[in-house]
Amino acid sequence: MYEQVSHSLLNDILTEIEAEIKDKNLQYFYTRLGANFYAIYSLFHQLYGHRDDFKLQLHQLVKILTRSYIARSEDLRQLDLAREKNHNWFLSQQWVGYAIYCREFSGNLKGLDKRLGYLQELGINMLHIMPILDCPKGKSDGGYAVRDFRNINAEIGTVEDLDALAVNLKKRDTLLVLDVVVNHTSDEHAWALQAIAGDKKYQDYYYVFDDRSMPDLYEETMPEVFPENAPGNFTWNAEMGKWVMTVFNDYQWDLNYQNPAVFIEMVDIILYWANHGADIIRLDAVAFLWKKIGSTCQNEREAHWILQLMKDCCQVTAPGVLFIAEAIVAPIEVIKYFGEDAINAKECEIAYNATLMALLWEAVATKNALLLNRAIRSIPDKLERATWLNYVRCHDDIGLGFDDNDIRLAGYDPALHRQFLLNYYTGQSASSTAKGIAFGTNIKNGDARIAGSLASLAGLEAAIEQNDADAIQRSIDTILLLHGVILAFGGIPLIYYGDAIGTLNDRAYLKDEYKKNDNRWIHRQIMNWQRSELRNEKGTVEQRIFSGLKKMIVTRKEITAFADHNNRELIALDNPHLFCFVRFDGAGRYPRVLVICNFDHAEQSCDIDGLRKLGLLSHAVVKNLLSDDIIDLSTSMLSIPPLGMYWLDT
Repeated sequence: MYEQVSHSLLNDILTEIEAEIKDKNLQYFYTRLGANFYAIYSLFHQLYGHRDDFKLQLHQLVKILTRSYIARSEDLRQLDLAREKNHNWFLSQQWVGYAIYCREFSGNLKGLDKRLGYLQELGINMLHIMPILDCPKGKSDGGYAVRDFRNINAEIGTVEDLDALAVNLKKRDTLLVLDVVVNHTSDEHAWALQAIAGDKKYQDYYYVFDDRSMPDLYEETMPEVFPENAPGNFTWNAEMGKWVMTVFNDYQWDLNYQNPAVFIEMVDIILYWANHGADIIRLDAVAFLWKKIGSTCQNEREAHWILQLMKDCCQVTAPGVLFIAEAIVAPIEVIKYFGEDAINAKECEIAYNATLMALLWEAVATKNALLLNRAIRSIPDKLERATWLNYVRCHDDIGLGFDDNDIRLAGYDPALHRQFLLNYYTGQSASSTAKGIAFGTNIKNGDARIAGSLASLAGLEAAIEQNDADAIQRSIDTILLLHGVILAFGGIPLIYYGDAIGTLNDRAYLKDEYKKNDNRWIHRQIMNWQRSELRNEKGTVEQRIFSGLKKMIVTRKEITAFADHNNRELIALDNPHLFCFVRFDGAGRYPRVLVICNFDHAEQSCDIDGLRKLGLLSHAVVKNLLSDDIIDLSTSMLSIPPLGMYWLDT
């Protein structure tokens, strides 16, 4: 019955817009719309079927999809077709990502166009340009408080500049990743300004209340995201005379997806940037999309319906475009953002592997892999047609959101261990050379997260200050070890700008009135291009990191076993300092590459006979793919250098 109802409704909609679609080449659009419409109708009905304007809103949604397809260039349509035929294209080991702040990296988009050679030299072919849309100066949250979703920050460039960059990137076979902030807007967005002026239509775009009665009910169960700088989840707007939900900062108004007009607006915006050349859209703060009294207002079922509906809409108009879920939540929750389908990602094809990132930093601090080996098994298997985004550092902080039970099973007290890690990375531990700083401290319970550049957290800043050659080498080895894991583990590795040359903390943000109150800017530095030239001088810190990372990237791309097809098996070793896994090639279960990582500052060894019982290392010698060295396996023990890593061709 619903099939008939939905398609009857679709016929009505297409008849209504007949003048717009007449004489247009819409063959593939019609095919995709017909294939996806029942799912679109069903999800839209689940979310909004109780509303009197349900049919009117669905009509509007289909109009948006149609207009967006008509506006899509022929080149992008052909790319869509190619990716539909090779639907696992993004699971290849060939992709290596790089994340930048455009202004800090290259000044503006035109400057970025001139720096693409640097990225190609390193081996990068996926570029994530973090938020570049128009935001109020001083109230931007690093670009995540958007004032205009269709205009670029004037200091960074224009839409035309982005179009030119997108064309250049495609010539270089490099993917473009752009952000769409789907959870909130700036309080200076046109919708918010009209709400402040008293327009009820736009007040319904947000969570707006006359008094504290409803906000207080929400607050009973909602956690605070930024308890230090932005406590609470609601802000009083005196001009409007109402309370508005502001989960992140008081100038970021949460969008109300219980209103279908909001959903349609955001789909239109996503498709707008897809039509401007984005290959991948990073959807920010997706865990917060649906608010419900009596809950944490995170990871709600309706939030997943919204993402499924966004994906179905994108499949109709721009099927070659992928989604990244920015959901920094527990593993059991983050896996849901791929979707519920047994194979296909019905929400987002890519999700951040924040758990792996945090566990790697824990292993560096403890110099062992006890928690890493245990907690990594808590990450459920991904869907076949989905992948992780693996990273060591990013623009954000490092959270210590390990599962308490995993911490206990690794032999630690959860509260004491988190405090140890916080002390270690903020320089309060005598055993540490890390120079991070605490971010988002919650004075109620002492919880905090960690800010700081990769190199400074890895001890390089302190080692250079002390002119300690051995400590410098240990820091370089740590940086390369961490990157080696994300390159080999399975998924798309994402390298943060500046990390390939060992960029240190930058405290210049303290002199900037717009940045000084957010200490994450300590690792959002201006790229030092003069220093980057040192990557060409043998023996410099920059050259040792850059060349080591470049070698790993080249090697990764040659190893088909590193493609992401759920073809990884964790190997338990008796030595607690070692982290080990094997990657298989293709559908067969024949081992190809054995990865062994040593997180200790001393040489460690593992039992070769034990590995041979697992069908590994059966030859007398083995090649280390990272160095091309031949390793003798005639003894019973294999030695792994301090902070060393092997990629062994078995």
